[in-house]
Amino acid sequence: MKTAVLYSGGKDSSLMAVILDRLGYDVELVTINFGLFDSTIPAKKSAENLGFKHRVISLDRSILEDAVNMIIEDQFPNNGINYIHHTVLEHLADEYDVIADGTRREDRIPKLTQSQIQSLEDRKNIQYVNLTGIGYKTINDVSDDLFEIDQHPSDIYNSSDYEMEIRVSLMDNGYDISNIFPQHIQSKVIGWNKNE
Repeated sequence: MKTAVLYSGGKDSSLMAVILDRLGYDVELVTINFGLFDSTIPAKKSAENLGFKHRVISLDRSILEDAVNMIIEDQFPNNGINYIHHTVLEHLADEYDVIADGTRREDRIPKLTQSQIQSLEDRKNIQYVNLTGIGYKTINDVSDDLFEIDQHPSDIYNSSDYEMEIRVSLMDNGYDISNIFPQHIQSKVIGWNKNE
């Protein structure tokens, strides 16, 4: 089945891709961009190093702008990031049989409720798969076995998730992003573990 894994270049989405690939799905890694800043480079490199097909889908910048406006109003990123994620899933559901992402049990965003998942699957006649049943300790253990991982403080150059273009938009509009996005460590998959 034609499968899109929303891909940031990180260990969660990489693990999701590996699981589905090994189960026999026709996996294509998909990174979304809104044309404000080329945040796709880390994902392209990670996908290439893992040997997966990778595709960049450009969506209308108004989606990003609407999300940024939500974030400015809330002074908190959750609603804006969830808005982007839901919009992206709706878009992908028109083209793929299966849509997956690296959302795990502890994640608060992006996140779909059970009823939102059921609605998406029923309306679009697709399957949606994520890592919700798996905790970060297990994901870290498995990822450490599978991948060579690089970790750095998060910035606009080391991840391809939605947050990067949101950060650029906020900075372009004079906002101090440290008030909205606390500093955290970003993991990027740079290849297979030598033992794999």
